[in-house]
Amino acid sequence: MAHSPILLVHGGAWAIPDDMLEAHEQGVFDALQVGHSLLERGASAVDAVEAAVSRMEDDTTFDAGRGSFLTRDGRVQLDALLMDGATLRAGGVACVERLRNPIQAARLVLDKSPHIYFVGKGAEEFAQARGMALIDNAELVLDRERERLAEAQAKERAGLPDLTFAGDDKSPETAAGLESHDNLDSHDTVGAVALDAEGRIAAGTSTGGTLNKAPGRVGDSSLIGCGCYADNASAAVSLTGWGEPIMKLVLGKWAADRVQQKQSPEQVAPEAIAYLYKRLGGHGGIILLGPDGRYGIAHNTPRMAWGVCTSEGPRTGLAVQA
Repeated sequence: MAHSPILLVHGGAWAIPDDMLEAHEQGVFDALQVGHSLLERGASAVDAVEAAVSRMEDDTTFDAGRGSFLTRDGRVQLDALLMDGATLRAGGVACVERLRNPIQAARLVLDKSPHIYFVGKGAEEFAQARGMALIDNAELVLDRERERLAEAQAKERAGLPDLTFAGDDKSPETAAGLESHDNLDSHDTVGAVALDAEGRIAAGTSTGGTLNKAPGRVGDSSLIGCGCYADNASAAVSLTGWGEPIMKLVLGKWAADRVQQKQSPEQVAPEAIAYLYKRLGGHGGIILLGPDGRYGIAHNTPRMAWGVCTSEGPRTGLAVQA
């Protein structure tokens, strides 16, 4: 039975400043155009997700690929995961520094390796051996991000708390997070989920991580069932937000399991984000797509760049009304 293709994308859930709103909405729109055009031509959900995420990795508006946040030592380290819901095949890479598009490396792992996950130098060598060019890490670094890192480290030296990884309890600092941009400005992860004409679903998530992170830190984005998951028996999901709480709750799988239990994605998406906050005080966003074409979008940050493209055309936004 033929299905009507659907593509959803997100460009990160955080306190997007007013002067960056247009760039974020344009960025998710561009990703929709690239990915959905493939679906209309009969491409697979995996193809569409890879293309949409690649487009956002190339857009310096987002924290994925070139222009990502810098580690404590001033480098870009990238993580990505791609998962095929029809076969449960998946490919992930983490802490790569010399690949322009980590989602494309994740695709190579999915297609060409018996393994699921490669990290660091091993991931780079695997991708290079299969045709991806290695670049100098400096090509991924923007002066904008050097300035952000210097500011963050100056605050650190001044003894100001870094709440990026807050969320283990509902302390006053965590609970007050929505009123402050300071601890919600490091989450610009990108992701996509798709349903193709054959009824297959897929998901992908890519990130440069968090500002001033310790080198080698891996967040939720590239971990199966945490920031990304896809199974034709349940749903495709991509998350964005504070990685540590999302990992502890294996939140992507949590959401997909509830869709498999016959709850609607429209209901599950806000419930997942509410659960994230109730259990661990976490903030983030989610896009969730079922194999029947129903979908849900939710976030508890001030803004989240999102887009959806169906047979009725594309829609984008910067906030979802609860």
